[in-house]
Amino acid sequence: IASAIGNGKRGDGCISFSEKNIIVSWAFGHILENFNPDDYDENLKKWSWETLPIIPQNWKLKIKSNMAKQFSILKNLIKKADEIIHAGDPDREGQLLIDEILEFVGNKKPVKRILLNALDEKSVKQALQNIQDNKNFSNLHDSALGRSHADWLIGMNLTRAFTLLSRQNGGEKISVGRVMTPTMCLVIRRENEIKNFKPVKHFSLFGKFSSADKLFSADWLIPDDFPNLDSQGRILQIDAVKRISDELNNFQPDTAKILEVKQTPKQETPPLPYSLSALQIEAGRRFGFSPTLVLDTMQQLYEMKLTTYPRSDCDYLPENQFSEAPEILQVLNELSETTFAELIKNVDTSIKTRAWNDKKISAHHAIIPTRIKPNWSKLNDTQQKLYTMVAQRFIAQFYENFSFVSVQLKIQFSTQFFMAKGKNITTPGWKAVFQKTVDDDSEEQVLPNLSEGDVVKFVQVDISEKTTKPPAHFSPSTLLQAMKEIYKFVKDESLKNQLKDCSGIGTEATRAGIIEKLQSDDLLKLDKKILVPTPKALDAFKILPDELIYPDLTALWENELDEKNDKFSLENFIQSQISTLNNLLEPLKKNFTAKVKTSPCPVKTFPCPKCQNLMQKFKSKKNGEFFWKCTICNLFFSDKNDEPVIQICPQCGKGFLKKREGKKGIFWGCSEYPNCNKSCEDNNG
Repeated sequence: IASAIGNGKRGDGCISFSEKNIIVSWAFGHILENFNPDDYDENLKKWSWETLPIIPQNWKLKIKSNMAKQFSILKNLIKKADEIIHAGDPDREGQLLIDEILEFVGNKKPVKRILLNALDEKSVKQALQNIQDNKNFSNLHDSALGRSHADWLIGMNLTRAFTLLSRQNGGEKISVGRVMTPTMCLVIRRENEIKNFKPVKHFSLFGKFSSADKLFSADWLIPDDFPNLDSQGRILQIDAVKRISDELNNFQPDTAKILEVKQTPKQETPPLPYSLSALQIEAGRRFGFSPTLVLDTMQQLYEMKLTTYPRSDCDYLPENQFSEAPEILQVLNELSETTFAELIKNVDTSIKTRAWNDKKISAHHAIIPTRIKPNWSKLNDTQQKLYTMVAQRFIAQFYENFSFVSVQLKIQFSTQFFMAKGKNITTPGWKAVFQKTVDDDSEEQVLPNLSEGDVVKFVQVDISEKTTKPPAHFSPSTLLQAMKEIYKFVKDESLKNQLKDCSGIGTEATRAGIIEKLQSDDLLKLDKKILVPTPKALDAFKILPDELIYPDLTALWENELDEKNDKFSLENFIQSQISTLNNLLEPLKKNFTAKVKTSPCPVKTFPCPKCQNLMQKFKSKKNGEFFWKCTICNLFFSDKNDEPVIQICPQCGKGFLKKREGKKGIFWGCSEYPNCNKSCEDNNG
């Protein structure tokens, strides 16, 4: 923005334009964060059933510890300003992270809004001419605030509840998230499907025929009355198929008749430009890139001003940008290190595909190249590959449709019938842009030109043996695709149509981070490019209710939170969350109380000296020794006579001495290391 305004002077945390009386400043993501439960009430430091549910009456924010300096700069600038222009990213989070700062400091100054979908100078200058009233974007603000509060209510309350329940049974802390938990359970349920899958071997035939020395194949049409078919019309015994095969291969004469010819002209329009999810999924399939790597790389290209806003859930383009396409194509044409120039020779800039559609644009448009020419040699391999993918999708918009004729031939030989399918290409069109870089089913056989009643030669028939396959394991990119297409995985079939147009669970910006967090929290692990659940996740799965295991409820919430939902009510949404939360907590509390009352013998319990939550006794897998651990703050203590050894550090007075093993043997070190490096010799524990 400062570059587009021109000739600014860089200061501390801002850029000023004294002649124009303008100052540009910035945030770093969310500068503020929600209160923790114990920020509202110190008594909530202790996790107990009696305090649940925790529902803030007045939601409060605090300044992130590492953001204090920039917050102070912004606060002073807001105080001096006559008018404020909100320049957050053009989505719900971008709206909230600036709005919440203005609200936090009690701003009463007028606020305008600028929407930036691209950072090249021309786009920024155009946006500066189209500044709107910030009040027009209250729906984005409310949607983001609803998401934030819902995540807090579900995460804070259910994490405590399920951890208390787990701890009662000797388990670990269970982190619950409104989006994270059903995402984790997608992987667990898929693993269960694979584990329980029973492969079925089945058999059929395919025939080979020729016409004018052109060989083609056709699949045998299994008769409906064929004996011993299974419920899905498959033949499970090879002997039955072999009998037909022998009959046909020995049958004379060797001529077959064309009973029916179907020729259907078809066209395929170019694939739309990429949204972030579509790019993450395709790059994962083609190059094995993780969703996080794709997002981070696209953010780099965006900050270099080479591609447009990366966190877009839209794959359409605004119609007013159609006239700017030749400039972008010219930039691509000048990149001699690429094959773009060869492709651009055949573009037709008068072609206007379905990608240009204002009605499909929300806060963002699809990801495309900008008018800024990349320094190709300065881009790393990942940047080059992703830029090329984005550029190819853009170039394809100026190619003709891919045209072909779909052909079906029904053939009779002896008493059996066969079906041959083929695709005869008439115009390669946009397929030429991608060559072999995308899935291409146009490699179907080209069938000879035949008519009804024609005779072809029978060559032979062979047995085809197939085995049903289990569903595929999730990879990071296919799990992200499942999150986006969540309607396919709901338990309630009636929700599928309702959620088909829903944007899924999570957002374009958060899905990759959620998958990464599931791995960092030791709930999922990446094993040879596939995601598998850990024992910790499987233990949690056993006690989680259907409302959290299945994505139905979360998908409905996300549908309601959709920033395109003009009827969204923040108050109604939060009340719905509270009601759902209470319904989830009630049976858990009863279950916990019942188990405590019927416990056959008392269990020794000790409060954690740091957070006052109960500690649990564990057995080390490494050396077989017992130890005590707090599952909330993860502090651990050695065991002596079935009790934790709790010894406050005599040096700092804050930490606790923990038993360790060093090169010189056993010693006791302070838990505050490296801030405190006190160590003591061991004397019989």
